[in-house]
Amino acid sequence: MKTNKLSLNELKEFLDEKYNYFNSHQFIQTDPICIPHQFNVKEDIEISAFLIATIAWGQRASIIKNGNRLMQWMDNSPYHFILHSSEKDLNVFNKFVHRTFNGIDCIYFLNSLKNIYKNHSGLEQSFYKGYKENNSIKNAIVEFRAIFFELKKFPTRTLKHVSNPADNSAAKRLNMFLRWMVRKDHKGVDFGIWRKMSMAALYCPLDIHTGNTSRELGLLFRKQNDWKAVEELTNYLRMLDSNDPIKYDFALFGLGAIEKF
Repeated sequence: MKTNKLSLNELKEFLDEKYNYFNSHQFIQTDPICIPHQFNVKEDIEISAFLIATIAWGQRASIIKNGNRLMQWMDNSPYHFILHSSEKDLNVFNKFVHRTFNGIDCIYFLNSLKNIYKNHSGLEQSFYKGYKENNSIKNAIVEFRAIFFELKKFPTRTLKHVSNPADNSAAKRLNMFLRWMVRKDHKGVDFGIWRKMSMAALYCPLDIHTGNTSRELGLLFRKQNDWKAVEELTNYLRMLDSNDPIKYDFALFGLGAIEKF
């Protein structure tokens, strides 16, 4: 089957089938999204989701292992820990390492999250501040990043762990985090607990798997996995479903990473 020769309707039918298959609770336990699924309180979900999305590159087993370690060090109550932790409480995080994300980065993240919840009404409002001007997810990420690094003397090395689409970064992990928070359907994999932003405005999390699959299917022609490619791919996905284009992330990632399409 030459999938790159499919008509738009045939492509939609194919991807809808894969979306319905991979958008399933049976895959949660092997995906980083299993970490926020441990919680019920909105703030616990979004904080744990943000942290696990931040370290979501490399082997998924390692991501989940390190995500669980972070939650344990936060007494499995991330919101309470963020608000009430002392400098001494943060010492244990000095030894955290996940690939290039280390203890210096981790401690800054925790301090910045405390600032966000104490002075900016939380993560949702920090993203919504940039979004509300013209319903732009790109602006939401750019404004959030400015808030995130407003603390004095932030480590320069930590900048790379919060991507900036204004610099043409694909911002894969932030787009994935926003998918988790904003998308809502009857399957219950994504949380859909942020209601101020529209599912229709989301952008596809673009990594090597979704990129390669999208090119094979004729959804994406740009060679680099950057923000321009994110816009190109998402614009195509909006032709398949204008209200919920990013549901196809399940299909594209599943085909690339699990089925080895």
